[in-house]
Amino acid sequence: MLEWRRRREPSKAMLYLSPLIAIGLTMLTGMLVFGAIGYDGLRAVTAIFITPLMEPQRWADLGIKAAPLIMIALGLAIGFRANVWNIGAEGQYVMGAIAGTGVALLTHDMTGWWILPAMALAGIAGGAAYAAVPALLKVRLQVSEILSSLMLTYVAVQFLYYLVRGPWKDPDGFNFPQTKMFSGSQTLPAVAEGSLVHLGVPLAILLAMIAWFVMSKTIAGYAVRVVGRAPAAARHGGFDADRVTWAALLAGGGLAGLAGLFEAAGPFGQLTPQFPVGYGFTAIIVAFLGRLSPVGIVFGALVLAVTYVGGEIAQSTVRLPSAATGMFQALLLFFLLATDVLVRYRLAWKARPAKVAP
Repeated sequence: MLEWRRRREPSKAMLYLSPLIAIGLTMLTGMLVFGAIGYDGLRAVTAIFITPLMEPQRWADLGIKAAPLIMIALGLAIGFRANVWNIGAEGQYVMGAIAGTGVALLTHDMTGWWILPAMALAGIAGGAAYAAVPALLKVRLQVSEILSSLMLTYVAVQFLYYLVRGPWKDPDGFNFPQTKMFSGSQTLPAVAEGSLVHLGVPLAILLAMIAWFVMSKTIAGYAVRVVGRAPAAARHGGFDADRVTWAALLAGGGLAGLAGLFEAAGPFGQLTPQFPVGYGFTAIIVAFLGRLSPVGIVFGALVLAVTYVGGEIAQSTVRLPSAATGMFQALLLFFLLATDVLVRYRLAWKARPAKVAP
C-alpha cells in the first residue's frame, strides 16, 4: 500500500519538475473533459497547446500576450516572496491604463517623443497609487491585503465602465462606449518595420532581467526574502516588515499599471469595456508556474500565452466555447497546487507489520 512520506529536505528536482507534471495533467484532463462532452479531446488539446508553437505566424501573438503577463507576474512574485498576497493586480492593471489614457487624452492633439514616456509614468503611478490603498490598510489597520486588493479590482473595472460611457466617450465613435483612438505619438512602436511585436515585448524581458538582479544580488531583494521566510529573524536583522510590505505592493501595482498602459497603447489603441481581460488574475498562475523566479516567470508567461492564442484557434477549428481557455488555466492552477506536495513529500510503499510468531 502506498503512503505519503515527508522528505528530509525539499526536493530540488521536484521543485522544477512539478510544474511540468501539472502542465501534462492539465492537458490530459482537458482532453478527457472535452472528449466526454462530445468534442474531439485530442484535437482540442492539440489546437490549444501545440498549434500556436508550430505556426510561426502565431509567434508574434505569443509575445504580445506574454508581455503583460510577465510584467504583472514579476510584481506579484516580489510580494509573494515577502508573504504579501496582492490578489488585486487586475484592478491595478486597469487603473494604470486609466491613468495613462488620461495623459493620452490630454495630449491627443500634440506630438513629441515625450508623450509615450509620460503615459508610461502615469500608468506606473496609477497602478502604484491603487496598490497603496491595501498597503495602507495592511500596515495601519492589519486588514488582509488579499480581500482589500481583490475588492478594489471591481471598483476599478466599474470606474472604467463609467469613464468610457461618460466623460471619456468618443463623440465621433458612433455611440460606442470607447475613448478616442490613440494617436501615433501615443501608441507603442513596433520593434521592426512590418512586425506586429511592439516595444513592450523586449521591455518585459528587460524588466525580468532587472528583477532577477534586484532579487538575487541586492540588499533589497535579500530583505524581501528574509521578511517572507523568517519574520522574526528579519526583525532581529533590522529589516522593517512594514517597509517591505509597502515596497512589495507598490512595485506590484506599478508593474501592473505599466502593463495596463502598454496594453492600452498597444493591442487596444484605446480604452473599451472589453479592456479587463483577466491578465491580473492569470499572472498569479504565471508567478507560481515560474516558481516566483523572474526566469521561470518568462517561461510561465509563454505557457499561458499559448493557452490564450490556442484558445482562439480552438474556437474556430474545433468549435470550443470561449470559456475553454479559462478552464485550462483553472486546471493548471489546480494541478500546480496539487503537485506542489511532491516537493516536500514522496510516495512510498507502506511496510507491512511483521507477523508475530504464535
